[in-house]
Amino acid sequence: MTQVYINGSLVPKEQATVSVYDHGLLYGDGVFEGIRVYVSKVFLLKEHIDRLYESASAIRLDLEKDTGMSREAMASAVEETVKANGIKDGYVRLVVTRGGGYLGLDPRRTSNPQVIIIADTITLYPQEIYDNGMNLVTATTIRNHPGALSPRIKSLNYLNNILAKIEGTDAGSPEALMLNHKGEVAECTGDNIFVVRNNEIKTPSTDSGILEGITRNVVIRLAREAGYAMTECGLVRHDIYVADECFLTGSAAEIVPVVSLDGRTIGNGRPGPVTRDLWERFQQLKGHC
Repeated sequence: MTQVYINGSLVPKEQATVSVYDHGLLYGDGVFEGIRVYVSKVFLLKEHIDRLYESASAIRLDLEKDTGMSREAMASAVEETVKANGIKDGYVRLVVTRGGGYLGLDPRRTSNPQVIIIADTITLYPQEIYDNGMNLVTATTIRNHPGALSPRIKSLNYLNNILAKIEGTDAGSPEALMLNHKGEVAECTGDNIFVVRNNEIKTPSTDSGILEGITRNVVIRLAREAGYAMTECGLVRHDIYVADECFLTGSAAEIVPVVSLDGRTIGNGRPGPVTRDLWERFQQLKGHC
């Protein structure tokens, strides 16, 4: 039976509930992390916990003060939940809401922030996509303007991404490319994006309106350690259309090859050698986590 961690207790998932007055439900007022588990070990847990606390601080939620949990205690709670559910290869969703309030926006009238940890298995894309590559489309829904909400905050408000995701699935693609307010490439609805041309790897920089992905940063490090020229810079769709290779990265997705965008074939229409090399290096890394 799946056990869900809520505020210090593990309860059966059927009993895992929050108040209908919770600001996370009413207003998307909270933050979260998606974390992978490999060989029963939580992958890059410190990096995810650090980003959770950064996101919370950015929305004026003091996790140590308001939940009474240090970063070490939060990490231990994640490991406890993974162990309780016997997860060997799976996924953790760590959610913190601002807590229960009333039918109004004022966060000063909320109390008892909710710490929720779900550990379960996940399959984001079928194996066929990893073997043959993904066909991607560009969404008309753009990323939120960075002046309105920093894209580096992993908040519970994902409606922007969901609307773009709907555009992708309507077009027969499990993902969709999102542009920023300047028309530049930002990221996909749940993944960061990379292109390869002449053995040089490029990915949008953080000022392009992206979430600074944990897996993105790992792949950048792996690429540089392997001797590839690796650049974080502004990109436009033309850079993807003329690329030799393209791939996505994300905690749940890992590394996913992309073979077309908007019906235009990328490279030779097959997952490329750089993508496969980085995928293999990532597999080796997670096997020693």
